[in-house]
Amino acid sequence: MRRRPLLRRTPQPLASGGSRGAGGDGVKIAAAQTPVFWEDVTGALAYARGAIAQAQDAGASLLCFPEAFLQGYLVEPEAARRAALDLGSSAFADVAGQLPEAGPLLVLGLIEAEGGRLYNTAVVIEGRRLIGRYRKTHLLKSETVFTPGEDCAVFEAGGLRFGINICFDTNFPEAAQKVADQGASLLVCPANNMLPRAIALDWKDRHNPVRGDRCRETGLWCLSADVTGAQGDGVAWGPTALLDPAGEVVAQLPLDGPGLLVVDVPGF
Repeated sequence: MRRRPLLRRTPQPLASGGSRGAGGDGVKIAAAQTPVFWEDVTGALAYARGAIAQAQDAGASLLCFPEAFLQGYLVEPEAARRAALDLGSSAFADVAGQLPEAGPLLVLGLIEAEGGRLYNTAVVIEGRRLIGRYRKTHLLKSETVFTPGEDCAVFEAGGLRFGINICFDTNFPEAAQKVADQGASLLVCPANNMLPRAIALDWKDRHNPVRGDRCRETGLWCLSADVTGAQGDGVAWGPTALLDPAGEVVAQLPLDGPGLLVVDVPGF
């Protein structure tokens, strides 16, 4: 089992305004805490363009959006199939073409269709070009519409090597370990914790400790991007945060609204 040495870092104060940042030298990375866009790709893309511009202005090399950001977290089969995108299709090419040509490398959650199967996927996009994907490996009981992923690729942004776990994946030590074993220093975690209020309250302060365990076990940094707001009887409070290899929260957005987290991590 490979474990990176711990690199501790003193938490920096959060900046004021529409984004939050932690200062210092290193590679700037960003995570968007967003509203939920239910089957509203046009709205999601418009929001994404604004966040991308903000992250680019801040000098970020990487920007992560939440799980299933593009179409919404759809687990009812009819809705999921209606919204799913084949990554080789003209429909997906049209979506990618509506993103800015310049800016940070993007990790963006969506519902993918391939060969009659659906996947809970995070795509990696650079300059409107698809360069990779990660399919959620560990699925909840409510996610029977999806097929589990098998591969765990790693990518680079600004010289920073990273891999992806999607939301529930982080409950399984082996998922983060696969990322660390490939020489990554950062775990990127798109999440979508829009939950019934009672469950959301129960989990409100538990997400970061779970991810912190993965950091301590592997020596990885962890950047999460989550949703916020209320929808019907559901509520979401993020968190969107950066955790260091000791599992400590370096920076985090307030839980009660959208925003952009921009932080520095050491280059490796």
